[in-house]
Amino acid sequence: MDEIKNTPVVEEQDLNEILRIRREKLDNLIKSGKNPFEKVRYDRTAYSQDIKDNYADYEGKEVGIAGRLISKRIMGKASFAVILDGKGTIQSYLSINDLADDYLAFKEYDIGDIVGITGEVFTTRTGEVSIHARKIELLSKSLLPLPEKYHGLKDEDTRYRQREIDLIANPEVKRTFIARSKIMAAIRSYLDGVGYLEVDTPVLQPLEIGASARPFKTHHNALDIDMYLRIETELYLKRLIVGGFDKVYEVGRIFRNEGMDRSHNPEFTTVEMYQAYSDYLDMMNLIEDMYRTITLKVCGTDKITYQGVEIDMGKKWERLTMVEAVKKYAGVDYNDWATDEQARQVAKEKGVEVEEGDEATKGHVLIAFFDAFVEEKLVQPTIIYDYPVENSPLAKRKPSNPAFTERFEYFIYAREMGNAFSELNDPIDQKERFVKQVEAKRARGGNDAKVDEDFVTALEYGLPPTGGLGFGVDRLVMLLTDSASIRDVILFPTMKPKN
Repeated sequence: MDEIKNTPVVEEQDLNEILRIRREKLDNLIKSGKNPFEKVRYDRTAYSQDIKDNYADYEGKEVGIAGRLISKRIMGKASFAVILDGKGTIQSYLSINDLADDYLAFKEYDIGDIVGITGEVFTTRTGEVSIHARKIELLSKSLLPLPEKYHGLKDEDTRYRQREIDLIANPEVKRTFIARSKIMAAIRSYLDGVGYLEVDTPVLQPLEIGASARPFKTHHNALDIDMYLRIETELYLKRLIVGGFDKVYEVGRIFRNEGMDRSHNPEFTTVEMYQAYSDYLDMMNLIEDMYRTITLKVCGTDKITYQGVEIDMGKKWERLTMVEAVKKYAGVDYNDWATDEQARQVAKEKGVEVEEGDEATKGHVLIAFFDAFVEEKLVQPTIIYDYPVENSPLAKRKPSNPAFTERFEYFIYAREMGNAFSELNDPIDQKERFVKQVEAKRARGGNDAKVDEDFVTALEYGLPPTGGLGFGVDRLVMLLTDSASIRDVILFPTMKPKN
């Protein structure tokens, strides 16, 4: 937006004077009976980009546009102004001969003011589509100056804290969030189209479950009980499958009281879906087709570029078991480890740290090798399946090899994008795993962790064979908008207060 680029940089020592002048202008308007904050509506009949795209339909016709004044060029009895509206920018030509006293008032407008202009569409001698103003109104007064694009909004911290200004100054930021909306709509359209029902489950939950994620804790005064913001939507959704729904999904806000980096925010959005009488193989086919469909719909192609790397979403995704992946990229074979001790020794020789130390099983060691050697290699869409039971407390064991579960994760650009299971539906096995999970969490200091007995009870009524899958919406938006940080795709990311 070149117009904002030309706005003078506001030095800190000048800011108070600018604020004083703008407040003075507002006071004068109010005293003259022209309080701009009393305006309740404006009859806007067209948007800037629509006029430009369909000039032949608009030429010579009267339109009403409204938006933010982002530049003006005063030339005595005639001037030019540029207005930013919801779809872009458009120039307006203003003359004292057409506007009389309104023109004199316009000369006192400030950059950032919200205005409405009525006039005819025409093209200037330089070929720019413009509005010949016949009427101009001040609809709202800007009391703070807009920061200059390349200086005032260069700092990422400021951009994220004042997203409203970021959106004004940087059109590409607005396009990212328009794309996010389209992605959300495409997700819902796809799942609705294959028979899933969208549902809502509780955000406030009565207990901290044993999962490794740390929750936010609050207190319900009327019930006088502690409650927790959810760290997933899984358990309630599976209870709906018990209740007789065949296919359900939820677009859910999730909260985890953990660290932040370029791919993690404490508050984020997931989609979880569950399908009765299916397994993780069905979920593999579904997610591959869903991503391909959404990418084509939003980007117009199934080959995208992310951070300079071409990602082929249309090509058949590679599928490897975790054992195969570790053998391929780390050069070690899980099947050669006869004992847990031997697995730990191999890890020591290769310099791979295993968190569980002397308690580490072969499964723990396999996971450590995967984290150390494999994930960074998974640039093109890849499905890694058959995870050790040690880190899959909600997945069904493989009948052919109970040391592993029917679980997969899929990776794009060396980043885990989603997680899926053939869901565990044995209530006895589930409770045993929950108990171990809670014990492990309490050992790490999570003293509030409890077994979700209501979920176990639900399983005791009978959960049919079920496939389930969850993925992070924010990471998908990052991928499809070529955004490097999760903060670039969340309108108001979590920030530490300045003071």
